[in-house]
Amino acid sequence: MIDKELKLPFFARATIFIVGLFALLTMFYIARGIIFPIICAIIIAIALHPVVNFFVRRRINRVVAIIISLFITFLFIAAFATFLFSQANRFIDSLPILADKFTAVLNQAITWASGYFEINPQNIHNWITKTKGEFINTSSAAIGQTLVTVGSGVVILFLVPVYIFLILFYQPLLIEFIRRLFGVSNKKEVNEIITQTKKLIQRYIGGLLVEAVIVAALYSAGLLFIGIDYAILLGFIAALLNIIPYIGGIIALSLIIIITVATKDSATYLLLVWALSIIIHLIDNSFIIPKIVASKVKINALISITVIIAASALFGIPGMIICIPLTGIAKLIFDHIEPLKPWGFLLGDTMPPLFNIKPLRIMRLKKKST
Repeated sequence: MIDKELKLPFFARATIFIVGLFALLTMFYIARGIIFPIICAIIIAIALHPVVNFFVRRRINRVVAIIISLFITFLFIAAFATFLFSQANRFIDSLPILADKFTAVLNQAITWASGYFEINPQNIHNWITKTKGEFINTSSAAIGQTLVTVGSGVVILFLVPVYIFLILFYQPLLIEFIRRLFGVSNKKEVNEIITQTKKLIQRYIGGLLVEAVIVAALYSAGLLFIGIDYAILLGFIAALLNIIPYIGGIIALSLIIIITVATKDSATYLLLVWALSIIIHLIDNSFIIPKIVASKVKINALISITVIIAASALFGIPGMIICIPLTGIAKLIFDHIEPLKPWGFLLGDTMPPLFNIKPLRIMRLKKKST
């Protein structure tokens, strides 16, 4: 009996791909409470693997090395959270004053808009009151959902360290399982994919941390120099938001502008904040990202924005942070599997030539000459 390779037409393959993608996303959405902590734990475990190896090479028991690595990570996160909380306390104490100032600015803006667009100020106030009431009703209805989300977040907070410990402990077993799953014939390719995936995640996470520190320092120093209140807190918030590609920087700038409007009377401060943001983003996009982050994950902007929106719908804000390295891993796998190489090319940022006119002209000239 002769085995024949089954070749499906393009429309059948496209249909299977779309149905499979829809089923995969549906599965992720339904089981996101289970899948997301595991994905986060895998990424953090891969990032912590060099630290564990550092202690193991110094003849420390592997279990003790994992516990020490987790403890150091916890201390780092706790110190950072304590610092942010201390900075946020001063901001919270000033919220009533900021609210009064922002209300005064809003009233001035309403007066200017009513005069410029010839609109009755009372109509604007009525619209703001109506919008505020709708927002309050929506917020009240969402309190139950918020409590559920916070509760699930607390559960994840306790689950992730357990997952990290187990993944680090059973790492040899998991890697050997992946090798056996794809067979002996593909052992070389599987080993290469595993090695490159580990390097990609480790360098990407390290690059994000370095980028966050640099951006926080630039924003904090710049805002302090300009004279903006809560400069250090805003600098660190801007750095954290900047981790979210494309969208985070816009949200950070909007937040800083709101605080500037509420605390300063002169428009000069707005111009200085805007100029500072442009300078920092130029430094970030021209030096920090190409040298530290983007060189490790070659994903084009169209795919990046698409996966960010999809990840935010599936997993919320944390999903927007982890979606880029996951897409980078997918590209890495696609690039090593022959039938999937076109998809790896689609995810990448290598632009082909737009037009190939010269060869056509040469062919036409040859035909005319003959």
